[in-house]
Amino acid sequence: VFKNHIWHVSSKCRYFFIYSLFSLTSLTLLKLTTSQNLGSGGWSPLDTDRYPWLQVDLGSKKQVLAIATQGCYSSSDWTTKYRLLYSDTQKNWRPYLQDGNIWTFEGNVNSEGVVRHELQYAILARYIRFIPVDWSRAGRVGVRLELYGCSYWADVIGFDGHGVISYRFRSKKLKIVKDVIALKFRTTAGNGVLLHGEGQQGDYISLELHRARLLLSINLGSNQNGSIQGDTAVTSGSLLDDDHWHSVVIERYRRNVNFTLDRHTQQFRTNGEFDHLDLDYEISFGGLPVSVKPTSGGKENFVGCMEGITYNGENITSLVRRKKVDTTSFRNLTFSCSESNTSPVFFNSTSFLRLPGQTDSDTLSVSLSFRTWNPNGLLMFTALADGWVELGLTEGKITVYMNVTQKKNTRIDISSSSGLNDGQWHSVHLNALENYAMLTVDGDEASTVRTAIPIQIQTGGTYYFGGYFLQTNPRSHQRSFQGCMQMIHIDDHLVDLKAVEQGLIGTFENVSLDMCAIIDRCVPNYCEHSGRCSQTWDAFTCNCSGTGYTGATCHTSLYQQSCEEYKHQGKSSGSYWIDPDGSGSITPFRVHCDMTEDVVWTTLRNDLSPQTSVSSADKGNAVLQISYNMTEEQMLSVTSSAEYCEQYVAYACRMSRLLSGPDGVPFTWWLGRANEKHSYWGGSGPGIQKCACGIEHNCTDSKHYCNCDADLRACPASYLHYPSLRDETSTDISFYFKTSSTHGVFLEILGSTSFLHIELRGGSVLVLFSFGIGTEKMELSVRSPVPLNNDQWHRVEAEKNIKEAVLQLNGQHRMVRPTTLQGHAKPELYSDLYVGASSGQRGFLGCMRALKINGVTFDLEEWAKGTSGVNPGCQGHCNSYRMHCRNGGKCVEHYNGYSCDCSLTAYDGPFCTDDVGGYFETGTLVRYDLLPEGGPFALRDMKSLSGVGVSSEANLTQEELVFSFSTYSAPSILVYISSRTQDYLAVVLRHNGTLQIRYSLGGLTEPYTIDVDHRNMANGQPHSVNITRNLREIRLQLDHYPVSTYTLPEASDTQFTLVKSIFLGKVFETGQIDPILIERYNTPGFMGCLSRVQFNSVAPLKAALRSSIAAPVSTHGILVPSNCGASPLTISPMASRKCSLRCSCFLPGIISMVIFSVLCIMVFVIRHMFRHKGSYHTNEAKGAESADCADAAIIVNDPAFTETIDESKKEWFI
Repeated sequence: VFKNHIWHVSSKCRYFFIYSLFSLTSLTLLKLTTSQNLGSGGWSPLDTDRYPWLQVDLGSKKQVLAIATQGCYSSSDWTTKYRLLYSDTQKNWRPYLQDGNIWTFEGNVNSEGVVRHELQYAILARYIRFIPVDWSRAGRVGVRLELYGCSYWADVIGFDGHGVISYRFRSKKLKIVKDVIALKFRTTAGNGVLLHGEGQQGDYISLELHRARLLLSINLGSNQNGSIQGDTAVTSGSLLDDDHWHSVVIERYRRNVNFTLDRHTQQFRTNGEFDHLDLDYEISFGGLPVSVKPTSGGKENFVGCMEGITYNGENITSLVRRKKVDTTSFRNLTFSCSESNTSPVFFNSTSFLRLPGQTDSDTLSVSLSFRTWNPNGLLMFTALADGWVELGLTEGKITVYMNVTQKKNTRIDISSSSGLNDGQWHSVHLNALENYAMLTVDGDEASTVRTAIPIQIQTGGTYYFGGYFLQTNPRSHQRSFQGCMQMIHIDDHLVDLKAVEQGLIGTFENVSLDMCAIIDRCVPNYCEHSGRCSQTWDAFTCNCSGTGYTGATCHTSLYQQSCEEYKHQGKSSGSYWIDPDGSGSITPFRVHCDMTEDVVWTTLRNDLSPQTSVSSADKGNAVLQISYNMTEEQMLSVTSSAEYCEQYVAYACRMSRLLSGPDGVPFTWWLGRANEKHSYWGGSGPGIQKCACGIEHNCTDSKHYCNCDADLRACPASYLHYPSLRDETSTDISFYFKTSSTHGVFLEILGSTSFLHIELRGGSVLVLFSFGIGTEKMELSVRSPVPLNNDQWHRVEAEKNIKEAVLQLNGQHRMVRPTTLQGHAKPELYSDLYVGASSGQRGFLGCMRALKINGVTFDLEEWAKGTSGVNPGCQGHCNSYRMHCRNGGKCVEHYNGYSCDCSLTAYDGPFCTDDVGGYFETGTLVRYDLLPEGGPFALRDMKSLSGVGVSSEANLTQEELVFSFSTYSAPSILVYISSRTQDYLAVVLRHNGTLQIRYSLGGLTEPYTIDVDHRNMANGQPHSVNITRNLREIRLQLDHYPVSTYTLPEASDTQFTLVKSIFLGKVFETGQIDPILIERYNTPGFMGCLSRVQFNSVAPLKAALRSSIAAPVSTHGILVPSNCGASPLTISPMASRKCSLRCSCFLPGIISMVIFSVLCIMVFVIRHMFRHKGSYHTNEAKGAESADCADAAIIVNDPAFTETIDESKKEWFI
């Protein structure tokens, strides 16, 4: 009793107990003095006691809330630092922990002062051990102590793995909105069901141990079609198989759950939309009822003890004791907790345990169980009569090193298993006898590793566990083990650790017996923002990869908080990740930042494609849910901090009205964030009941106030629809296509939450493969080195599975990406397949064949019969009218016709028949650079020039030069093609007006010349020249004369090296030039008309005369456009202007995607009205000349249409 000190305790414990009778100490001898007047003298251990402790027996389990200490009375003996252990059984002691560490209490600084500590949490135990850590420098260990708390009582039930408590409800079914479940448990098993209840509708609640962690699973209901999934699982705790008591409380109100384990509470909301837990008949404790075991997946029953079980106010343990619940499954129902037969040993970095074994035996047998977080550590070492054996943990694997030195140095290595530093108990058994050794881990006999030993071993008789510090064998790895061991067997005999503690056998250093003080530093997880925690014995680390955060605990965001901050960093417009709350709970997300203006705009995209059809099967109300690719919390974090915010909704109509007039009820509306209804559209305002065209009085039909209300019909994209396509975890798709269009969707597979999409994009050179689940999306793209709209067949192959996604084009160009987003997602049962474009997207215009999905070939030709806009065969407009595109022009399909692409020719006009020519004044020249100053590699950049066919070849073995001219001027240079070497090609008119062609390719002392002497060509008449070379053969055709053939001499080279520039009319070039050309033909220069000039695929004169064509061309002097007197070719009118489509089936398995107009007269009228009234967005008329209506022109011909529809404020036809 402390004199003059009275301590007050918690109101929950109105009484305090005082214990000064010491039941047991570390040694049998005890120095204990007393004073009847001044109280107890105190406890002080003998000087020979190396590991002193004082144990207090409270008589029964108590709640200990505080401790107070003094030094020994009137002495120099006191304790400055100490620790506390507690236990129910005098075995398997547990250290008092605080802040995740074994706590060291500050003690006394003199013998008389009292130091009291309130415990952070109550200790529930019968036995308390006081462990001195440091003491008085003037004396030794001494203490007088007092424990404060109150009594504790609870019903305890023992579970043997067979018995299950079944608590039956008063009614057959319970529909519960609120639950409170509490219990305490103690076990040495890592797996087992603590409680389970379920209902016939699929609701359930389950609490179980899994790998010594607690798993709570709840499902408040899922619907039948799977769109609502209520399964929710949360884990808590770790190392719960430590044979200590753990407290669990589950509190649920509707979907909100508090899950508390040992004072640590997790709060979460269950998945789904339901609030009630519907259970049938009963809830069980300790395992699964017999009725649900066949479908339970073989879960184990609980083995251990429980106490204080309550379920919604019912004390289940009290009901069991009073025999009010069913316990018939128990073989022997006990109301006590049986003691474990295992005694753990705790090792730190300076610990070891030395134990004896048989000497000179030819058999070595050692087994033990261990648990640790460290990947490396020495488990056991023993010296042989000649050699040594070491059993250890290396990088999480069990390793055995045997060194036998009897006759020669022989080292034997054995290893088994991996990842054993996971904190779980693992057993290992090493057995060496006769001429082989066996290593078994976790009792898996099938995986036992066997190896031969060259000689018979002889044991030395001494075994070291956990470390070896005698330094007698420098060859040992000397790795200290930090962790716990138990069930140590030597020579197949279990070691009596109690005898070790009493000093009867073996010795130890810094070992804690009957205790496993392993700590899981990752529970609770201090790694923020879903960082992955890993640990060693002393510390934990956080892996922040993929979280968007960095730092020791993944606390600091990697991203800026807004687009404004990116602009301050000097960034330009683009897509960026932002984290509006920095280190807060809102995860980063991607936005588009527009920084082109002074005001920075942040754009949030939704999860819909640019055009999404809205339809209703029952012709009733149709609803489209628009969700953004982020959570509501993420969106709010942007909008709430924005100075100004606006949202765009574009509505495209086909037979779908918006308004019923200024006084009527609107047919269509949209809901805002607060679920308020809005019936106005861009350009209008609330309450006006008019669209923008109605306000501006320029609607298509003056009787209506919206264009959509006119119910006009335009041309949609066509597609083939295959319903009920069975979904698989892996999907592979292959098909062939050919087209002359630059864009288009090949196919889509759409499920309720997933999609797969393949399309042609990027100006005809990019195939895009995208797929996803929910809001997650992945894209792959393969770029072709040549345009894919060349009206040739191309093959596409795409595959996705749970490991990777693959896209391959023409069997050569390939892209592979790991499928991180979809992973092991369960596939939907059925999806819809659309071949072509659905949902108002930009349709595919061309032919497809040999479509195969997951090994199944689809008969497209048969399915196309009777489908509007899709026809069997591959008979498009270009097949019928391709011959009308002349002079190398390319035929391009359109929805109701075709056009001729003349960009790679020297001609213009609808059919590439119009000459492009120019009149050259004296001294005028045109220069076109084929090889820029950057050298051959610069040609890559020139390929992107619009409408200019730039050859990527700098060295030519064949070329074609075609042009026409008319002149009275001679001599002159018509065409000169230079190089970076002395190679050149020149076409000149000599003094007498005859034509000369000069080839200088190297190898000859003089250029090779071809003279056409039979005719004066400077007579003012148009003349055409066609020069073609293939290696040494040169073919020349003038006007309509027969082709003449010439051959370069054998000594001449055949390669036109580093072709540089084309000159027309005159040469103005640096470097060495043939002096004959300069002296005889270059002055004063060509005067006359040149046209149709084309060198291979380059049209230099056309590039010079067309300012819309970006090309490396320059002009000096006066150049006037002229057709040089040539007459354009006349083409008969196209039959396709009648809006009819000729189709024939000549190629099995091939379909043609065509979209045609229903009423062409109406289409033309609409085009005319829109052109003049301007009631649509300004981008609306792009490409109208090649589409059958203004609306289709936007959808089909404008490559930016997908962006346009997002940004539009007007209503649209589709």
